[in-house]
Amino acid sequence: MKVLAINGSPRKGGNTELMIKEAFKTLEAEGVETELIHLGGKEVRGCTACGKCRTEKDGRCHIKNEAINACIEKMVEADGIILGSPVYFSDVTTEMKALIDVAGYATRGAGNPLRRKVGAAVVVARRAGGMTSFDSINRFFLIGEMIIPGSSYWNVGYGKEKGDVLNDDEGLATMRTLGLNMAWLMNKVKE
Repeated sequence: MKVLAINGSPRKGGNTELMIKEAFKTLEAEGVETELIHLGGKEVRGCTACGKCRTEKDGRCHIKNEAINACIEKMVEADGIILGSPVYFSDVTTEMKALIDVAGYATRGAGNPLRRKVGAAVVVARRAGGMTSFDSINRFFLIGEMIIPGSSYWNVGYGKEKGDVLNDDEGLATMRTLGLNMAWLMNKVKE
């Protein structure tokens, strides 16, 4: 089994990546293969409602959105998906929003290949906006007919400067529990 995580933070090595990697530790200990993709620094575009993905029914964006198309391909192949984002101005980053809009529209037009995959949101906030971002990502999973595992609390970590989330003991514990629950749920789905 494999979990793909897509980090919507423009900062490599930042708090969102650290939280994702904390969930990865538990997943890997449970025998799950993991892969992390960074959207930061890549050219991503939001949906323009051109409708070509719906006409072609190929699950791809047709506006030169190759970074997002690569993510979509890997999402379809994965058993579980983690979408991670820091909170930027009260919601997910523009990179994550572009992925959610394009991947959601293109995959639903291609017969909804994300159906019944396990999906989890990972969010990092300095102070507020964590639940809005958590909700934005979870809505993508729900409209894609995916299954969302719970954890010991909401999957939100707190920190401002790089590395601050490593002081958020409850957030780190939440990520470890999330990894355990994802591994368990993916096994149940495979049965």
